[in-house]
Amino acid sequence: MGVLGIGLYGSNEPTFNFETSANQSYPVALEIIFYIGFLIAFAVKSPIIPLQTWLPDTHGEAHYSTCMLLAGILLKMGAYGLVRINMELLPHAHSIFSPWLMILGAIQIIYAASTSLGQRNLKKRIAYSSVSHMGFIIIGIGSISDMGLNGAILQIISHGFIGAALFFLAGTSYDRIRLLYLEEMGGMAIPIPKIFTMFSILSMASLALPGMSGFIAELIVFFGIITSQKYLLMTKILITFVTAIGMILTPIYSLSMLRQMFYGYKLFNAPNSYFFDSGPRELFVSISILIPVIGIGIYPDFIFSLSVDKVEAILSNFFYR
Repeated sequence: MGVLGIGLYGSNEPTFNFETSANQSYPVALEIIFYIGFLIAFAVKSPIIPLQTWLPDTHGEAHYSTCMLLAGILLKMGAYGLVRINMELLPHAHSIFSPWLMILGAIQIIYAASTSLGQRNLKKRIAYSSVSHMGFIIIGIGSISDMGLNGAILQIISHGFIGAALFFLAGTSYDRIRLLYLEEMGGMAIPIPKIFTMFSILSMASLALPGMSGFIAELIVFFGIITSQKYLLMTKILITFVTAIGMILTPIYSLSMLRQMFYGYKLFNAPNSYFFDSGPRELFVSISILIPVIGIGIYPDFIFSLSVDKVEAILSNFFYR
């Protein structure tokens, strides 16, 4: 409905040309209605609370290849749509709604991180961590600053790699031991050391270890909040504080997941305790996902060189209109 409204408004013949729509200006009430329509659609897609409830169930039940597609690609399309359609085509409405987006993002980071800690199912725990990381993207989009939007785009790419890799490793370890609940696991580090190594590295990447892409993305989103010209200083301090609490909660569930899966003696003394470690196929997949994570973490300028011109073009709608 939003696309039809934008296409049919204002010209004699309906046009869906992106450049034409980007230069089109609407009455404020109509623009807000369009914005709300697109916002609901993208809030279900890239789950923004309170519309995220489908995601953990889907991840908990689906096969891990589906989870990789969902976490790595499909959820990021929602954030991309927020940037391209809500920011680029509807800038006035976005400047009205962006404080609420910032607040939602901050709540979402803390809510999803603390919910993730209570999940018994391994895939649901990773799913909630993915919801929590989407909060950084929403905050970057709401900050309407050069760095914030660049950081949001970097977080889209970086979490696409990290989330897909975590689901892949969860699936491979499920193939080995046929267990999904964390309290039934334990002591898996000795029989499957290669999977353990990759899982540890990617969990560290997920909790924003310096040198990995997650750290750079979240750091730049923080800089984007602080350098934003739209908000008062007190608001920026408050949002940064709340988001920083969320970053403290992230290692808690990541590391407790590692501890429950791989340490201890529970499966070590099991009668059929011989598992095959990951073969060359699985090592190839996980290492080829790990290389861009470390590469972006060491040299993030590669992504920025691709995105910085477009980001400036989008933001010029907000400051020079």
